Amino acid sequence: MRLTPEQLAVVRHPGGHARVAAVAGAGKTTTLVARVLHLLERGVSPRRMLVLMFNRAAREDFTAKLVALAPPGQALPEVRTFHSIGHRLTQSLVRWGRLAPRELLAADWQRERLLRQATLRVLDGGDAATREAALDPDRLEALGHFCEMVKAELVDPQTLRERGDWGEGTAHFVEAFDVMESLLEASGSMTYADLLYRPLRCLAGDDAARDRVQGFLDHVIVDEYQDINEAQQRLLALLAGAHAEIMAVGDANQCIYEWRGARPDYMLERFTSSFGEARDYPLSMTFRHGHALALAANHAIRGNRRRPDQICLAGPDNPRTTIDAGQGAAPLLNALRQWQADGRSLGECAVLVRSWTLSVSVQLQLLRAGIPFRLAREDRFVFRLPLVQALAGYLHLAREPRRLQDPAHLLLLFSQPTPFVARERLQALTRQLAERQRWPGRDDPLLDGLKPVQRRNLKRRWELLCELPRLGGLPAARLLEHVVERLDAGKVLKRAAARREKGEEDVRLLDVLIEQAEEMAQAPGDFLELLDRRIEGDADGVLITTVHGAKGLEWPLVALWGVNEEDFPHYTRDNPLDDDRLEEERRLFYVAITRARERLLLMHDGGDHRPSRFLAEMAWPDCLRVAGALNGQTANATLQVAEPPLVERYLAAIGRHELAVQAAPAVAVGTAAPGVAEAAAGYTTGRDGYAVGQSVRHAIFGRGEIALVEGDPHDPVIEVRFDRAGRRRLIASRAPLETLEPAERSAH
Repeated sequence: MRLTPEQLAVVRHPGGHARVAAVAGAGKTTTLVARVLHLLERGVSPRRMLVLMFNRAAREDFTAKLVALAPPGQALPEVRTFHSIGHRLTQSLVRWGRLAPRELLAADWQRERLLRQATLRVLDGGDAATREAALDPDRLEALGHFCEMVKAELVDPQTLRERGDWGEGTAHFVEAFDVMESLLEASGSMTYADLLYRPLRCLAGDDAARDRVQGFLDHVIVDEYQDINEAQQRLLALLAGAHAEIMAVGDANQCIYEWRGARPDYMLERFTSSFGEARDYPLSMTFRHGHALALAANHAIRGNRRRPDQICLAGPDNPRTTIDAGQGAAPLLNALRQWQADGRSLGECAVLVRSWTLSVSVQLQLLRAGIPFRLAREDRFVFRLPLVQALAGYLHLAREPRRLQDPAHLLLLFSQPTPFVARERLQALTRQLAERQRWPGRDDPLLDGLKPVQRRNLKRRWELLCELPRLGGLPAARLLEHVVERLDAGKVLKRAAARREKGEEDVRLLDVLIEQAEEMAQAPGDFLELLDRRIEGDADGVLITTVHGAKGLEWPLVALWGVNEEDFPHYTRDNPLDDDRLEEERRLFYVAITRARERLLLMHDGGDHRPSRFLAEMAWPDCLRVAGALNGQTANATLQVAEPPLVERYLAAIGRHELAVQAAPAVAVGTAAPGVAEAAAGYTTGRDGYAVGQSVRHAIFGRGEIALVEGDPHDPVIEVRFDRAGRRRLIASRAPLETLEPAERSAH
């Protein structure tokens, strides 16, 4: 097994706790397998060792490599996930009489049934529409997630709800958690979260039981340590006790599961505060991609304050990775066709999205182009999304008035977006409307029990449906805009969502569909056909998945779709970025770009969607130029780059001192081709506190007045009306701007 000096240092760690910071593609598994074999050679008993992996797939991969490299007949330590250790611990506590036996709810429907029961008990006697909204599958899933987070973070339910952004209609979550616990106890059941939660609560108050589970380990190795939560941290401390040596391996830059309770603090500070002094080891060399992407990754993450002081270096035998940025779908489609023309399989390609909502536009583009694809989640095919089905239904009704007599079609249109009326009531109403073709009278029993606002909203929706056949000649995009406006769909979707981000994604889905309809304005029938098309995923096609779903994976070609402000990083006017969320989004972007081996495509929209600030921060044109010089493709002249200290540090680390760099001249966003200007370098740092109406002076555009401020208050995107250059959008911290004092303003 050939190892680098950094890997050998980890393998030969002499003793005590250790913390290993491993960049993406650093060969962690190989290193940890070698560490286990080294300990066994030193005579450490395999029964006194434990390897903890983040999930089952990682555990199986590690076990397979360990078995393949171990000497024949060598006894090996256990390789476990946190949940499997929790399961074993639970079984022990049950045998000792410390915990009551319970069955694990392995099927989703079993858990959902209990969540429904808990919701109905809490809301018993309340408004029927409120109960119906609370029983929506998405809302039930949000309640389930809330219950899991209480157990993952080991906090009081009320505290969790107060500090989280759970959205409207979730006030019952706190009480529902307690009811859910009662139901689990009464039914003798438990969830996966209970595999850690129940034994931890038991052992916290039982010294005798705690003494029985400690003292059996000398070494614990933990992979993906940046992804653990509070419950996992406490379980690790419990197992290790005061004796075992812990080696934690991970990358704080890849901490992207905050929504599951993970924090970069666990890797950066909490490890030593929990376990004491540790020796730090870097694994800086990636074996995945070339210099261009290694440099781009370093640039992309440098804006984060909470990160390790470490840079990623490309191995000498790595592929020469190329990076491109483009606007719209054409560059992606061309790249995939060329990939096939070169004899490569589309199965080697992946399109990553920040959220599943953004995958809709990719799916429609690939369908139009006839390029086969598959989704990591089958339920996210465009034709299976309830909101898409309903919006397509509105378009069908506009072109086929006879659908107004179809109760099933009417039920679909009355159900999405939700009118906050019980489904049973909607079924009865739509059956009568399909038959009568007129709205019921004021005293009709169909309307009994409905609030005045519910009656008005339902009647308004019926009037919209009756109006649509007269608008059948409008383009699909205009029809969709009309429907969205009449239904006040954005407001309804936000109100119906159990979490703010879910509501924002649903609203963004409306935008995506309208944008796609506009693009196909010349063929509205084709647009509807795409929305209706029932397809199966192609096993040899392009994979579409989220960045979260891509964690730990890699592909020769990766296209990152939707690299726009407000999409990636994700924020809205109602939910602006703060420092912590911006760093979280930046880590997610870092994970996304480091999935590529040979080629990375960064795709942003046109029109009103500005390219993401992350394109500028990663300075990919600079990285390509430096990589070209390193690979001997360009002359070794002095290279102009945005961040000379970072590039110089990289060159020194790989021993290429002969290459010289200097700061590039300032370039204003918007003065070059799309995707290049935004990635140009050398901007001077702006000031905090930009405000609408403030006067500024730009080094190139001259004097102007700020018309719009968006995003992170400390690093906003601003729109300026310049006296001579018109309106320009700028990333404040990277634009050569100075604010003008009142006297300077009057002088102009």
